[in-house]
Formats: sequence, structure tokens, C-alpha cells
Amino acid sequence: MKRLNQLLLAVMVLVTVTVNAQDSNHPWLVKLGLNAVDFYPTGEQTNFSFASDQIFKDYFNFDHYNAAYAISDVRVGRYLGNKFSLIGSLKLNKISKLGDVETSSTYINTNLDVKYNICKEASKLQPYIFAGGGYNWLDKEDGGDVNGGLGLEFWVSENIGLFVESGYHHVFDSNVAPYFQHGVGVAIRFGGVDTDGDGIFDKDDACPDVKGLPQFNGCPDSDGDGIVDSKDDCPDVAGLAKFNGCPDSDGDGIIDSKDDCPNVAGVAALNGCPDADGDGVADAKDKCPQVAGPVANQGCPYADTDKDGVLDKDDKCPEVAGPASNNGCPEVTKEVQKQLNEYAKVIYFDTGKATFKPETIATLEKVVAILVQYPTAEFDVEGHTDSIGSAKSNMALSQRRADAVVSYLKEHGVKCTLNAKGYGETKPIASNRTRSGRAKNRRVEINLVK
Repeated sequence: MKRLNQLLLAVMVLVTVTVNAQDSNHPWLVKLGLNAVDFYPTGEQTNFSFASDQIFKDYFNFDHYNAAYAISDVRVGRYLGNKFSLIGSLKLNKISKLGDVETSSTYINTNLDVKYNICKEASKLQPYIFAGGGYNWLDKEDGGDVNGGLGLEFWVSENIGLFVESGYHHVFDSNVAPYFQHGVGVAIRFGGVDTDGDGIFDKDDACPDVKGLPQFNGCPDSDGDGIVDSKDDCPDVAGLAKFNGCPDSDGDGIIDSKDDCPNVAGVAALNGCPDADGDGVADAKDKCPQVAGPVANQGCPYADTDKDGVLDKDDKCPEVAGPASNNGCPEVTKEVQKQLNEYAKVIYFDTGKATFKPETIATLEKVVAILVQYPTAEFDVEGHTDSIGSAKSNMALSQRRADAVVSYLKEHGVKCTLNAKGYGETKPIASNRTRSGRAKNRRVEINLVK
């Protein structure tokens, strides 16, 4: 039963999100409620008698009801017109008794019914009749059915109501007994709402999302200039009919809604704005209105912060001087490259690990101080080992160490491109047969790529 309740909850959420309401102004209806199933004395199975004069004999014997106390009855309805609606339903239950006989079965019923409201649409108390057909599942047994019954809705508000209903289901499968089914719950109407609350239903409202006036078919005239907002080019500011409801506050012949400077007279070429410095950029958009500058720089002259002859807009290192041939960035000299590798030689790791020895941090900080000056350069950070251990493990260790150096440099502000490469024991610079040679081979190199 827990799974059935979860299924119903999912259906309930889906329906609540997607469905609107029910009568000519409320075409959709949703009902959420509880249901009870009573197989006695309607049942035609063994031990159950059926007679038209006794079918209602125990109608109010609640001991025979199989009641579901969670949300177990979900219905969606669509108004068809002339008080008729089409209702789809899904009902779940747990059958524990057939009359006085105990049992245990899972019940599922789905129906499509035609509903007829007896009273006028505006009535708060709305009795109705319904009839239709559907399908039933009772554990492994299943079969189609026809059903009919009576119900009563009481509308507490425009959209919310309560309902009670009782109907008879006749199942065509002889293994599934006919039964009464009763329901009670909440009814929700949607659809023909007055979204903007102006007293005009959306279906008759030319502006259903904005509160308006009857003389404008529900559309507003927000600025009170006698021009409905949908035809008013400036609906929030009163204007003149010759300007389609727009004002021209500065009197320059350009309506305020199209005037970039509505309170200062300007020229049409600049959308009503002045240009004090004559650089072709309107003062309202000119970051340097008293100094002429190119349009591409919002009216300001281009700067050369580092005074290297390369304008900041073209300078990839605007705060560090460098030649134009290197896009305004300093070039890595042979001396710098040599210094980097001198530092790299004293980057020490814990034995067999990719973690730094404490004394290495000061060296790494010196490397950072150099590399931050070359944000557009590209370097390979190479890790090398001696031949002690397997070639595979040495290759992996060298890669981890190269990665560790790159991670440290990036975390401390280095912007240039760094490629971590592990070479293991494949590029020795000394003999691995001697202790001193192996020491030289255990190294990190930082080499300029470009």
C-alpha cells in the first residue's frame, strides 16, 4: 500500500502542476480524495447473494468498507459544455474484506466518465450524476467495467470545493465481483480565472495579465493620457497623441522613449544627446566627455600603462614593459632560463613521494617571483628520476612530482602556461651507477617552450 500511496502522490503533484479548472469559465477540474470499496451485498461470487431488492441492504454497514485513508482518488475533468464534463480517474485501495470474509488484495481502478451537473453553473451546491466505463485490477484478476452514480460538490470559494460521491461498478470478469465505491475529498477548479483581478475573465480580457478598464476591454491606460497601453509607445509616462502617447521633455523633437538624453537637448544623429568633445560619442555614453577619444574605447584615448609603446588594448602585459614583437610582454632571456633551472635543481621531495621537503618552499617562491613576470610564456615542467626501482614506478613518480610543482606555481599566482611532464629515468644527465650521478638525475627542470 505504501507504494500505491507514493504512486498517487506523484500523480497528484503532476496533476496539480499541469491542470487548470471546470464550468464555462473554469474548464478544468481536479479532485483529490479518499475512496472506500464495498463488495457486499453487490458481490456475485460464492457466499454472496445478489438481488435488486437487497443491493442496498447493508449500504451503510461501514464494517464492510475497504477504506483507504491516504490520498487514493485522483481525478481530472474537462468541461464539454451544456453542464456536461468528461472525467478521468485513478483509484487505489487495499482490499482486506469481502463482506465479512477477510482477504488481502491490491485494487486499482481507472475510469473515464461523463458527468452531468444538475444545477446552474453558478450554484455553490452542485449535485451531479455520472456514468462511464473503465478497467479494474484485483491482484492478478482484471476486467473492464461500467459504472454510474451520484455526487455532490460544495464550492467554498471560486476555485476550491468539497465533494462526496457514491457509485456502482459492474465488472465483466466473473472473478472480480461488482462493488460500490464511495469517495470524499477536495475539488479544485481552474482555467477561466481573472489573472489580473480586474473583474474581466481572461477569455474576454484583451490584456489578461494586466489590470485594466472595461472601456478598454480589460487593458490599462497606466499614464492616464487617454491612449491604451497596447497602443501607447510610452505607457508609463503621459504624452501627446502626435507622439503616440510619448513626451519630449527636452523639446529637441525626439520623444523621450527614443531619446538617450531625454532631459538635455541634443541632435538626432546621436539619438538626442550632445557631444561636448566632438569625438562622435554622445556625452551620455562617453567615459571621457571632455577629452576626445575613439568610439571603440567609449570616447576615451587609449592608455599605455607600462609606457612600452604598446597600447593597453593590444598589450598582453599592460603593467610590465615588453617589446611589440612579444605583444608588449617581456621576453624570457637565457639568463632567466638559467636561473630557473638553478632553482629547479634544489626542489627537493620526500623520499619516494611527490611532497616537498620544507626547505624547498623558499625555492618555489623564487620560481614564482620569476614566472609571474611572463604571463604569456609557456614552460615545460619536467620531472626526472634515477634508475633505482622499476621503470614504471619511476615514470609515475616523476609525473606526480611535475604535477606537484605545477600545482604549487598555479596556486601562487603564476598565469603562464605550464605543462607537467614526467620522464622517469629515460633522460639521465649522469651515470646511474654512482651515488653522485643518481643524485644529479633526480631533478626537476623548467624549460621555455615559447
